[in-house]
Amino acid sequence: MASSQALPPYKADFLRASIEGGVLKFGSFELKSKRISPYFFNTGDFYRGDLLQSLSTAYAKTIMAAHDSGELDFDLVFGPAYKGIPLAVSTVDKLAQLDPARYGKICYSFDRKEAKDHGEGGNIVGAPLRGKRVLIVDDVVSAGTAKREAIAKIQAEGGVVAGIVIALDRMEKLPAADGDDAKPGPSAIGELRKEYGIPIISILTLDDIIAGTRGLISDADVQATEAYRAKYKASD
Repeated sequence: MASSQALPPYKADFLRASIEGGVLKFGSFELKSKRISPYFFNTGDFYRGDLLQSLSTAYAKTIMAAHDSGELDFDLVFGPAYKGIPLAVSTVDKLAQLDPARYGKICYSFDRKEAKDHGEGGNIVGAPLRGKRVLIVDDVVSAGTAKREAIAKIQAEGGVVAGIVIALDRMEKLPAADGDDAKPGPSAIGELRKEYGIPIISILTLDDIIAGTRGLISDADVQATEAYRAKYKASD
């Protein structure tokens, strides 16, 4: 049986930490789409120090690999409120630790849910976005609505969105308008890529989870996740 070591080390470490920390759970979970998923991933559960280190390392190494390959080029990391805020802060800190020469001066910003009407005011906390290539970091893409809102805010501030990095790509097609899930369909990530022409990169994909959890979780959970992938996998 394969194990998580079939993945690159930083992915395998992140996957193992996610399972051991209860961030990635297996069972039966109802999603916003009303689908019943055999797994659930919640970055909000990375609230313990060692888990946060694992999370920030995985984000930073994913970004560094994409930067090295020429897929990403950015000046600033942006975390959409609320889950994106600790992701942006911890990722910038980890980037600066891992490669201070390249990333020691990288800045972060995040948005307010409501504009501040006193003091410095405005919608953005942190580094100004104007004229900057902005990398969005967030947990997942569900319908894509939150990412479109973040992109609109960045553009309104004069920034250019350079890409999006998320923790997990579920590789899942959007619900069909007529409710027929047997039809092929695109993912929310695929639609965003097409709409904005930007790279959207994930630390893990559903394929990674299935390949990397063999030997770490029960065969029944692996089989249920494989069946879910077969039923709902996106066409893109």
